[in-house]
Amino acid sequence: MKIFKTTEGIIVKSDEGYFLSSENNWDIFMDRDDLFKHLTASLNIAADFTSLSVFDERNILAPIRSQEVWAAGVTYLRSRHARVEESKGAGGGSFYDRVYEADRPEIFFKATPLRVVGHQGKVRIRKDSKWNVPEPELTLFITSSGTITGYTAGNDMSSRSIEGENPLYLPQAKTYDGSAALGPCIYIPGKPIDPESKIKLSISRSGHTVFEEEIAISRMKRSHTELKDFLFRECSFPNGCFLMTGTGIIPENDFTLEQGDEILITIDNIGTLTNYVA
Repeated sequence: MKIFKTTEGIIVKSDEGYFLSSENNWDIFMDRDDLFKHLTASLNIAADFTSLSVFDERNILAPIRSQEVWAAGVTYLRSRHARVEESKGAGGGSFYDRVYEADRPEIFFKATPLRVVGHQGKVRIRKDSKWNVPEPELTLFITSSGTITGYTAGNDMSSRSIEGENPLYLPQAKTYDGSAALGPCIYIPGKPIDPESKIKLSISRSGHTVFEEEIAISRMKRSHTELKDFLFRECSFPNGCFLMTGTGIIPENDFTLEQGDEILITIDNIGTLTNYVA
């Protein structure tokens, strides 16, 4: 099942089609530990849903209302290598080796809802950064009780030149207006996502593909539950939250995003999140 937040309201896609919910409060709708069972039962008896004959993708909004977005770093070997490489000139390379092997993962605050864009939205690159990349990430939706109920595609925009200057500059490299994208939907499978699901990143410039790569989420060093448990140790989220789980796809060091680039992040069963660089 998939849930879309749209200009029309909350729309659920099942095998039978698209259905508009009578509930229009996103926070209340999503913060259910039994969301899959609730939707299945409600759709089976046509309770609180109206069948739709047309679904316009242009009406899709970012699937967020008052949730915070957090992120985990250095969860894939490729990410460790990239962070070591970008930081070695500043003497910070060894930090990322330690994080990859440590018991405690790297978890950081990524974005408020104000700084998140949705499908077909415009992400930004910082004016004071010369080396910028998207980071395609499987993103968890977690309820207020700490239950992982859904998954979406996340774009963790990163200023590698700023982060590479000094690891302490991470907040500036990661958090700014238009620094995160989520969508196009939240996938509600009723069980943990298949670990062999693929994440694919494709970047186009002036109609030509300039980068393309994919990886299975099973290549992650840490489990989703492990990351979630660390996040919830000392943080509460009254309306749930999102947690980006890290990236295993990073373009080579000679690549940087440019204005007008098209970024496509595709995850099996979730779909494709499309963004443009402003």
